[in-house]
Amino acid sequence: MDSEEFKFRKPGEVRTRFAPAPTGFLHIGAARTALFNYLFAKKHKGVFVLRIEDTDIERSKPKYEKDILESLKWLGIEWDEGPDIDGNYGPYRQSKRLKIYSQYLEKLLAENKAYYCFCSEEELEAQRQYRLSIGEAPRYSRKCADLSKEEVERLRATRKPSVIRFRLPAKKIEFNDLIREKLEFDTSLIGDIVIAKNLTNPLYNFACVVDDFENKVSHVIRGEEHISNTPKQILLQEALNFPSPQYAHLPMILAPDRTKLSKRHGATGILEYRKEGYLPEAVINFIAFLGWNPGGEREIYSMPSLTKEFSIERVQKGGAIFNIKRLDFLNSFYIRQRSAEKLTELCLPYLLEAGLIEELKPAAEPSFMPSQALRKRKKEQKKDKVFGEQTQSTQLFEEKGAKFRIKATGEVINLAWLQKIVLIYQERLKKISEISESTEFFFKEKLEYEKNLLRWPRAKASAQEQVMADKEIKVSLDKSEKILSKIKPEDWNKENLEKILIPEAEKFSKELGRVGEPAAKIRETKIDRGYLLWPLRVALSGKEASAGPFEVVEILGKEKTIKRIKEAKELL
Repeated sequence: MDSEEFKFRKPGEVRTRFAPAPTGFLHIGAARTALFNYLFAKKHKGVFVLRIEDTDIERSKPKYEKDILESLKWLGIEWDEGPDIDGNYGPYRQSKRLKIYSQYLEKLLAENKAYYCFCSEEELEAQRQYRLSIGEAPRYSRKCADLSKEEVERLRATRKPSVIRFRLPAKKIEFNDLIREKLEFDTSLIGDIVIAKNLTNPLYNFACVVDDFENKVSHVIRGEEHISNTPKQILLQEALNFPSPQYAHLPMILAPDRTKLSKRHGATGILEYRKEGYLPEAVINFIAFLGWNPGGEREIYSMPSLTKEFSIERVQKGGAIFNIKRLDFLNSFYIRQRSAEKLTELCLPYLLEAGLIEELKPAAEPSFMPSQALRKRKKEQKKDKVFGEQTQSTQLFEEKGAKFRIKATGEVINLAWLQKIVLIYQERLKKISEISESTEFFFKEKLEYEKNLLRWPRAKASAQEQVMADKEIKVSLDKSEKILSKIKPEDWNKENLEKILIPEAEKFSKELGRVGEPAAKIRETKIDRGYLLWPLRVALSGKEASAGPFEVVEILGKEKTIKRIKEAKELL
């Protein structure tokens, strides 16, 4: 290796890296590390490198690597160089770089900066216990540090198990952390560290140092759990005559109670968030504020605006608090920004998975059909009841060969009808996955719910206020049925329904009194539309909380609306 190989980078060039080990699914903390490296590189018109650290053969799995790559792509964190995008400093997978590690290990051994250690696990444990017993921090005793070359060769020839240790100089190490400023360590407390199991099996600290140099990394941005590794890596860089990159250590992500973050706090793998119905923009926006704040009141940031505003100096030192409610808030915001077509497209998989609807793919028809078969097909098509009007987007969708059927009723539906359902819940959804449970009543033949749910008010506002009795509920439902039965099909729309029902609801709240008794005084002085509209909405949805009665009535249609009112009265 000549001095030419030790040239580092052009002055001012920024190259960051995200180097995950494929030993588990990509979690929120690792995703934040990737995002901050990406934003820092893009902010400074630099290069973002993805490097796969897969030297742990036993724990590294292809499924985890696939998850990492898919998660980053879903979030919109695109790398410039990586395992699937060649660059000038690859390969970008550690398992493909074993020869490179061997060369540097041999260099350290040849210069007596590293040595073979043949101590057994039992010996090392005994040394550890001794150090602890005299009140010192455990560190290696250097028993094998001065073995002669002949003794080393003899022990290796007998295949005695060994590792390669780095002669860690005992000195004070100082470095400037871009987040935490000046940090200082006394390496005499560390001792000689193991850097490889053998010439082709390097360990983290050594492989990381070599890779950062070979990949021309200028800035290492990582979690604070790596702070203790930094002095070891700096000393390895000095031993190998490598320049040191600049370091920045991100704060830990903590639960709301400032304990260790876990799944019970809502933290999970990135693709699990996708499965739960979170949008990538919301997750990115959420992750960005875990330890970073641009200042000011603004809360919503796109990736381009994050890139513009990001500054490593504004990353906090203290722990970042993970609050799933904030993620829900951000997700609901981005859901509201989606177009009707796009949101329906996002909701479809959840409706299908819940078994509420099924996709129908029409078989290719022959160019010629016997007249009898053709007549039979037309007759069957007439029997199919189709909800919703045909729109251009629906036509485009159906041209691709997709239609849907309600599983419970067998009714064929089009995309426009589904779109109406999705739209009335757009303001209510926190996650896309909520669409199935929220709207299931649209897809059922008959609803099941307790009759007490029909009662209004749900809770007394005062001692005077009276909860509806069964007979009053029946009077209310009779009234709704009578009103709705008179509305013509061409007038069956939300605006007209609202125009008719609201005055009737106000009038009804004054008229309604307990059977055999005059109306309660509270009802004489207070207009409460709930006495008419609550039983109607529950009769149609079977839910305590749902979209408004006017929207539901419009989408269900006159026939189903009247049918469900009658079924509600049967409960009484």
